[in-house]
Amino acid sequence: MAPKDETYLEVACPDCGATLKIDIKTRTVISHTPAPRKRTFEDFETAARAMREQDQRKESLFQQSIDAEKNRNDVLEKKFAEALKRAKESPDAGKPLRDFDLD
Repeated sequence: MAPKDETYLEVACPDCGATLKIDIKTRTVISHTPAPRKRTFEDFETAARAMREQDQRKESLFQQSIDAEKNRNDVLEKKFAEALKRAKESPDAGKPLRDFDLD
């Protein structure tokens, strides 16, 4: 237990690291001090390099999507021709059976 002369209790959040100041008598949070933010990058040069790499990656993905869209019609035509060829070779193989065909 806390000593009787203390009226506040400071608790550190195990999840986020924030500090809460709690009034013991009323059991309410008096103040909240957020945890210090962790730095994502050590210096400005590292951050700038990461941004350039991200821009290059976005550009690469965009170019890939453009190339895929250009080739889309050719791919679809080839798939259709292959499916048509298979359908002509075995026209009865793809026909589904109905319940009254089995009687």
